[in-house]
Amino acid sequence: MITRNSTLYNFSLFSISLFSIVMAQESKNNDKAFFAAGCFWGVESTFQALEGVISTTVGYTGGKAKDPSYEVVCTGITGHAEAVEVLYDASVVSYENLLNTFFELHDPTTIDRQGPDVGSQYRSAVFYKNEEEKILIEIKINQVNESGKFRSKVVTEVAPLSDFYDAEDYHQDYYKKRGIIGCAI
Repeated sequence: MITRNSTLYNFSLFSISLFSIVMAQESKNNDKAFFAAGCFWGVESTFQALEGVISTTVGYTGGKAKDPSYEVVCTGITGHAEAVEVLYDASVVSYENLLNTFFELHDPTTIDRQGPDVGSQYRSAVFYKNEEEKILIEIKINQVNESGKFRSKVVTEVAPLSDFYDAEDYHQDYYKKRGIIGCAI
C-alpha cells in the first residue's frame, strides 16, 4: 500500500533527480574566458551586459607573484594584468562573440595603456585555455589588423592562462554597486 508520505517522498526524489539532470545539462554548455583591457571595472561591466554571460569575476592573472593584492599589482612589479573571468553559456554566446566584444571595448593597439590608465597591469591581453582558443584569438587579431579600424597594429598579448586570483571584494561588481552605467575608455 502506498501512503501519502511515500508518494511525496518518491515525487521529491524524482524532482531532485530531474533538477540535477537539467542543471548538469546546462553546465555542459558553460565555459570561461579571460580578458584584460585596462581597468577591470569597465571590462567587467561590458561583459555583464552580454546575453549569455552568466557571471564575471575581476582579478589578476599573467604575473609571477602568488595571491597578489591590488596595491602590489598597481606597482607593476608582479607582472599581473587586471583581468576579468567571464563565465558564459556557449549555447547562447560564442567565444568568437566574446572576442568581438573584447576588441570593440578598448584600443588593442596601445602598449600598457587604456585611456588615462598607464602601466603593464592595464595591458591588452587574452589568456587562452587551449589551442583552439589561441587559434581563434590569432584569427581575430588578423581580422582586426586587416580591417583598417586602427592606424596601428594590434599589440594584444596572447598568453596561456596562468593562475587567476580574484580581486578584493570591493572591486567585484564595482559599477553595479555604485549605479554606474559604464565607462568610455
